Amino acid sequence: MWQLVVGAVMISFSAVFVKLVSVPPAASAFYRMLFGGLVLLGIVLWRRERVRLKPAAIGMLWLAAVFFALDLSFWHRSILYVGPGVATLLANFQVFVLAATAMLVFRERLTWFQIVSIPLAILGLVLLVGADWSAFSPAYRRGVFLGLLTACCYAGYILTLRRVRIAERAGSSLVTITVVSLVAAVLLALAMLPQHTSFLIPNWRDWGWLITYGVCAQVLGWVLISAGISKVHASQVGLVLLLQPVCAFVWDVLFFGRRFTTIEIVGAVVALLAIYLGSIRRAVRQ
Repeated sequence: MWQLVVGAVMISFSAVFVKLVSVPPAASAFYRMLFGGLVLLGIVLWRRERVRLKPAAIGMLWLAAVFFALDLSFWHRSILYVGPGVATLLANFQVFVLAATAMLVFRERLTWFQIVSIPLAILGLVLLVGADWSAFSPAYRRGVFLGLLTACCYAGYILTLRRVRIAERAGSSLVTITVVSLVAAVLLALAMLPQHTSFLIPNWRDWGWLITYGVCAQVLGWVLISAGISKVHASQVGLVLLLQPVCAFVWDVLFFGRRFTTIEIVGAVVALLAIYLGSIRRAVRQ
């Protein structure tokens, strides 16, 4: 349990790092993948783990990297528009995308928890960002849509990564996430070129934040979560992982002076309850 808690809290700082650095959102996503992937590669080589991948897993692994790159690209922009708290909460709506995919594509039956969670999530979203939609700036509304796109890409990443793990069977999950991280870094770098986004890290402060971001979010956070996720009940996993959006809201208030209305707070609480109910029988990633 402590591994899950510490991992979730560490990852909750991801959006804070994105706000703190002065580089563009595409660059911060790239450096998270690059620095985190290089540290993971060092761990894999130090442990002398097998890096070869089965042919059946390679195509899905590339697709997982594409989804991960899109996930970070959309999410980092959403953070700058709507703040760490709302952006992280919207990203966790991946629970409902996964539920819809399970029902429509894989013909799985939804649990009562999941059925109840969907209208709750819609209500929470309306209270959080839709109660006075017209009053929000175009940038804020753009951030909300980017947050929901993040949730879709996040769900795609989880589904494809699951297919990779099935194909690999006994393969190392550490090797898988290392390869995904480095491939996603390459894809993000290629996407930056036509946009003429600079790779320059302007000062030592940004170097420090970006390295810390890559190590905390991409390495330590997910190593701890991966180690603890199979050792506790699924309902506990869903509850503990809610620390990510909850802490992101707290950091938004403490570090950036964000103020929320009563309706927005109620909407966030309803949405968090819906996310918990939707994930209560799933052990899922963020």
